[in-house]
Amino acid sequence: MTKSILTGLCLMLTFSALAQQDVYFTSSPALTPDGSEIVFSYDSDLWKVSSQGGTATRLTGMDGVEEFARVSPDGKWIAFSSNQYGNADIYLMPINGGEIKQLTFNSSDDRVETWSWDSKTIYFRSGRYNRLAAYTIDIQGRTPKRLFDHFFNWAHNLAIHPDGRVFFNESWESSNQVHRKRYKGAFNPDIKTFNMHTGEYSELTDYEGKDLWSTIDKNGKIYFASDEPNGQYNLYGFVNGNKTRLTNFKTSIKDPQVNANGGFVVFEKDYQVYLYDVAAKKSQKVNISIFQNNTLAQEQEFSTDRNISAFDVSQDEKKLAFVSRGELFVSDISGKFVKQLKTRAEERVVEVKWLKDNKTLLYTQTVGGYTNLFTIDAATGTGEKQLTNDLGADRNLELNADLTTGAYYSGRNEVRLIDLETLKSETVANEELWGLYNPQPRFSPDGKYLTFTVRNDFEEDIYIYDIAAKAIHNYTKTGVPETNPFWGPEGKYIYFESNRTQPSYPYGLQNGRIYRIPLIRQEGEFKSDELAKVFEEKKEEKKEEKAEGKKDEGPVTNIDFEADILRQLEHIGPSFGSQSAPYVVKSGDKTQIVYSSNHDEAQRSLWVTTLEPFERAKTEKIDGSGRAGGIIQVKQNLYVNNGGQISKLNLGSKKLTNIDIKYNFRRSLRSEFNQIYYETWAGVEQNFYNETFHGEDWDDLKTQYAKFLPYLNSRRELRTLLNDLLGELNSSHMGFSSFGRDESTFYGSTSLNLGLMYSNDNPYEITHVVAEGPADFSDKNIQVGDVITAINGEPVDPGMNREYYLSKPSIDEEVSLTLNRNGTSIDVKIHP
Repeated sequence: MTKSILTGLCLMLTFSALAQQDVYFTSSPALTPDGSEIVFSYDSDLWKVSSQGGTATRLTGMDGVEEFARVSPDGKWIAFSSNQYGNADIYLMPINGGEIKQLTFNSSDDRVETWSWDSKTIYFRSGRYNRLAAYTIDIQGRTPKRLFDHFFNWAHNLAIHPDGRVFFNESWESSNQVHRKRYKGAFNPDIKTFNMHTGEYSELTDYEGKDLWSTIDKNGKIYFASDEPNGQYNLYGFVNGNKTRLTNFKTSIKDPQVNANGGFVVFEKDYQVYLYDVAAKKSQKVNISIFQNNTLAQEQEFSTDRNISAFDVSQDEKKLAFVSRGELFVSDISGKFVKQLKTRAEERVVEVKWLKDNKTLLYTQTVGGYTNLFTIDAATGTGEKQLTNDLGADRNLELNADLTTGAYYSGRNEVRLIDLETLKSETVANEELWGLYNPQPRFSPDGKYLTFTVRNDFEEDIYIYDIAAKAIHNYTKTGVPETNPFWGPEGKYIYFESNRTQPSYPYGLQNGRIYRIPLIRQEGEFKSDELAKVFEEKKEEKKEEKAEGKKDEGPVTNIDFEADILRQLEHIGPSFGSQSAPYVVKSGDKTQIVYSSNHDEAQRSLWVTTLEPFERAKTEKIDGSGRAGGIIQVKQNLYVNNGGQISKLNLGSKKLTNIDIKYNFRRSLRSEFNQIYYETWAGVEQNFYNETFHGEDWDDLKTQYAKFLPYLNSRRELRTLLNDLLGELNSSHMGFSSFGRDESTFYGSTSLNLGLMYSNDNPYEITHVVAEGPADFSDKNIQVGDVITAINGEPVDPGMNREYYLSKPSIDEEVSLTLNRNGTSIDVKIHP
């Protein structure tokens, strides 16, 4: 028995050890001067391991993320970046651990780049002055100095040559677009140098692609990365002055760093640490063992409170269905009694609609990244049934008034109708819809027509589909955008959003206005007829006669497709600002158009314009609707999604009444991250502008990067993975971003901006007052040459970082400065 237990224990320890060996998402590695040890970032902390591999030792355990470690040439210090206070600052610690000292205090992000050869100065990049610039700070933590004065200089990826030259890149392609592969063009990064003493500038490479990440040893040997051979970053060096390839990988390396004494170059590849032996001319993976504590798969608790993305109200107005964080829920109309419905754990529910029986839900849910149609029994939470199996997103669900027919888009081109009895779909139009940000299709009040938006030559046109005749009409075709169509409830008008003088290409629709078009020519009311009604005697109608009378069949929609719509165009609402997304309701003779607008002090809210015969149009604001949208109507009641909360909209009082829905549920971030990965891939597959994906096999790339999903530890690593995937397409303005409470930090800081510029050599001496800034008032009389001696009554230490005194958890209402002007003390106050 004892032998069996020991054998089992040994097997468990063996499997545990194996599980720790294959560590991924180890990043920004650096070597000690002799190359014997590697410092790297993993799971938000810094670690140290032998260059031969083995069990790593944790060096930091701070809040936030520690990364971009660089070891001083004398081997005594590690400089690194950490965002424990919300933004990345520079920190310093002894090589073997010990007290950690914060060196920078600016609310921009500071990233460590390299060291001076005397180990007294740290070089870093920062966005504190412009978007990106190079700075130095000494290890005592005095005020940073800007390396180059030119405002448009983007110096980064710094390396210092023993002869004093600064090596750098200065393109966004080598800074915030390093994940983009195979770029060739005017913004390609080259290896550039500048001698701070002689002013000599040179460019060491002239390849039209990417040369980046210089790193230099004490002997002056230069290494860097280039994508010249195969579009992937490989390690290069200069041999006899010639650019020479040192590795031949099929996947890219990242952030190479040579040890100070020379002989080894460490870098990241496939999210693991590799070491290049200069003498042997060989690279190998460094096998790192870490005792992990990955909590990503652990379920976390979330709340529906202010976290609802889509909803619907049943036609009996007794029930709600809604989506929160990709999960599906139902409740009573008050939101008091909530039930979560069991859908696919690895997928995301996006939209939901109640069907006619007030029991069945029709909804969209991702399948391998693409949204498809499903139904489920809301009463029991069982019987989930997949209706479509499309490799293109099914989206923008819309149901007709009697809930017999639905409409939705599928993929880039298809408009479909679905019979809500048989749940069978048919494609009724193949047009250039595009797969992102589509306006909602809308049924006419009598259900005979469907309107939707199509892009022709980049501009949106309103199309109308005649359901009975199965005929498609381009209704607007004006060459400028018409979008977000909505039928007038009486069936006589179409309302929409447009800019009549400016095409939307290439910036999108700007300064939209709300318009309406009569579907057939409309004649106005006659005042004499209204007066005559005053003198009419009201006839008593017998109940029997009323019962025998015809049933009210509702509005009938008639359309003159030959009419010149521009001659009948009518502007609704404000003539300035931007209006969008009209929703129209009617009560008696009163027509009310609800829309989003920012014409009031550039703050977006819902507004309503009321039209009545013989009355001037009235436009009024709906209070508390700054984040409201997604209006639906059930009977005479309107509901909106107001910042993640379902609210009832009263157009009479112009107010919203929130329905508080507070229900806690659980969800695994690992499942969520997997779903995000595949939905991102599918979104690009459906919508990428180049059909050949710039020559890349997008299916193979999905598989290539998906193999790293099981090793994710954080949302930050998900961002890295997806940006690397997207970067394979060599496309500009493309990236992935995601944020969540899992990355929130307890502490925060901000820099108090006083509107002053300072001397690079004397950081407390004022060199310029920024025009129209906080200090630019004549009564302050701040002059060039004034020296700050105290801030908020606290004497400043000239040897202390100035930003330390101006870094606070929040912006102060006022700051008092004591200035020294030629021996005279002057006090001023500033609103930062």
